[in-house]
Amino acid sequence: MATDPVPRTPRLPAFPPGFLWGVSTSAHQIEGAAEEREPSVWDRFSAEPGRIRDGSTAAVACDHYHRYREDVALLAGLGVDAYRFSVSWPRVNSPGGLDFYDRLVDELCAAGIRPVVTLFHWDLPLGLDWLERETAERFARHVSVVVERLGDRVRSWITLNEPAEHTLLGHALGVHAPGRQLMFDALPVAHHQLLAHGLAVRALRAAGAADIGIANSHGPAWPASPEQADTEAAGLYDLLLNRLFADPVLLGRYPEGLGESMPGDVEADLKVIAEPVDWYGVNYYAPTRVGAPRGADSEFGGVTLPAGLPFTVRQIEDVPVTDSGWPVVPEGLTELLTAFRDRYGDRLPPVVVTENGCSGDGLDDRERIAYLDAHIRALHRALRAGVDVRGYFVWSLLDNFEWAEGYARRFGLVHVDFATQRRTPKASYRWYRDLLRAQRQPAGPTG
Repeated sequence: MATDPVPRTPRLPAFPPGFLWGVSTSAHQIEGAAEEREPSVWDRFSAEPGRIRDGSTAAVACDHYHRYREDVALLAGLGVDAYRFSVSWPRVNSPGGLDFYDRLVDELCAAGIRPVVTLFHWDLPLGLDWLERETAERFARHVSVVVERLGDRVRSWITLNEPAEHTLLGHALGVHAPGRQLMFDALPVAHHQLLAHGLAVRALRAAGAADIGIANSHGPAWPASPEQADTEAAGLYDLLLNRLFADPVLLGRYPEGLGESMPGDVEADLKVIAEPVDWYGVNYYAPTRVGAPRGADSEFGGVTLPAGLPFTVRQIEDVPVTDSGWPVVPEGLTELLTAFRDRYGDRLPPVVVTENGCSGDGLDDRERIAYLDAHIRALHRALRAGVDVRGYFVWSLLDNFEWAEGYARRFGLVHVDFATQRRTPKASYRWYRDLLRAQRQPAGPTG
């Protein structure tokens, strides 16, 4: 396997010394060992017929809980600087749960790999509800427990992963856990997650942490045409999926008209939400073409958007798509990052791309290699344009439980046979390994 040829690509541009290269995973998607932790909203959701595309659950997933040493060895062989993983709140609540993360962090440190810990990645314990303010306060206490145990070895922390998707897919449209269909009545979920972020930053600072970020998903919103109705619809989409989750963190305010929809003392909460972060995480997959409503459902990446929304999502034509149906538009990453620089100016801290990747089958995954190659080049163009980019994380190390898609989509650099749990590095694993080796060599000609 080690001698299999890796598709050759032109040498990638050199990134600055100290640039952080990594891969990402999340607890619910890979750990398994569900019987050894409390249940989460995703366990209940997955048990409901018809919720998961292939009828599967994450009860075993990649069995990372028992095979973490093998997976750390894969990370070491890849040569990454850092590994972004999440801590399962239900597991931390369970006897011995923190012991597992102790062992994982020790294994990573022994291999010279920086642990980057995400404190919430959608697997909310049963009995908690993001519609309730108390959940944000409970989260802050959870963070204090985790950092007290792991903070002597973990220096990099992410408070939340993709609160936009957790709000939209889980609470507005109901296609993710907990399965609610509240539409715009889901806005308090966004506010309470953002409040949880700010409270978590305060808890981490109180424990002495000094490398804190958030991982928000973002992408350009492209009008379907220059017509006013389409540009207004795209602006609203941008407001809901980008600015709603970035403005409060970076500017300390909601976009105009949204603060009135939030519960509680919003002005006081915004002071908490805007606690300064050390860097800002961006998860990027694709732009979205948006038009005025047409009175019919629209579809994006396998998700049906109901006709009642004030916009529709349109197809981006003449670009390749992944097997998830997502358009492949690397230049959207450059556009997004330079637009953020222009929008937020000196309020934007250094940026880390905390997720980027694509789904696809096969061990000879040349489409994934082409995808990663193009997006890393696009990232370098943003850096050359003056965006302070400090790191890049591929999603994902392993094929895993891909939420409502079950095991139907494979995002990993490493193939997992879920029947035997055998791990097999793909061509993209070897390509990324060689890229990291080349980045650490003296600069030569660039492609």
